[in-house]
Amino acid sequence: MSPFPTAKPHVWYLLQSGPGDAAFNMALDEALLHAAQRLGRPILRFYGWSERAASFGYFQKYVEIERMTPLRPLVRRPTGGGLVPHDADWTYSLVFPPLHDWYGLSASDSYRRVHEWIGAAFTRLGFITELAPAGSKPLAGQCFQGHEMSDVLWRGRKIAGAAQRRTREALLIQGSVQPGALALARADWEQAMCHTACVPWAADWMAFEPDVALSQSAQALARQKYSQLSYNQKR
Repeated sequence: MSPFPTAKPHVWYLLQSGPGDAAFNMALDEALLHAAQRLGRPILRFYGWSERAASFGYFQKYVEIERMTPLRPLVRRPTGGGLVPHDADWTYSLVFPPLHDWYGLSASDSYRRVHEWIGAAFTRLGFITELAPAGSKPLAGQCFQGHEMSDVLWRGRKIAGAAQRRTREALLIQGSVQPGALALARADWEQAMCHTACVPWAADWMAFEPDVALSQSAQALARQKYSQLSYNQKR
């Protein structure tokens, strides 16, 4: 029996944006957040990194982050959460406009729901995971050192976490899967994510490409914000 509620058929956008540099990856997620009401549909974005990097939460202190990891560049996310290494992970984002039911969920409920979805995708591929029943975080500020409640665990180790930002415009979820020892191809996991969403939310996937306005917004944010030390070192 599915753990998810049923839903009427609904078109979801799927954006396969490929690898990007740290500044552009964060900029495109924020641009999608700002464009969500205009686009009017949920968006699932899969993306990678053209360079080894690390992202950190909007409210974290840069001087503390730079001591935690040798990875560079360091980029401040538009969402909260802790330090996330991007040297071998599978990164995704989700954007929901205000009229979608995900937008109305509490932060804890949306966090749990997205990780139930990821867990169901792993089950489809033959890997049994569980959601952490409680937090265990021995190294403060590092997202994958320990775990939070509802993180995805495989054999007791955290393999998926996420961070969120909810504004009047939309709900943005940025997530990372750290496959580690999982003998699994990223393409298979992405396909399983799409297939798994078809049952609980009747997601009818439509390939999406950013239009001129969205592309220009992302490029401006990358240039003027996420590539600037004044932003990344603001705290």
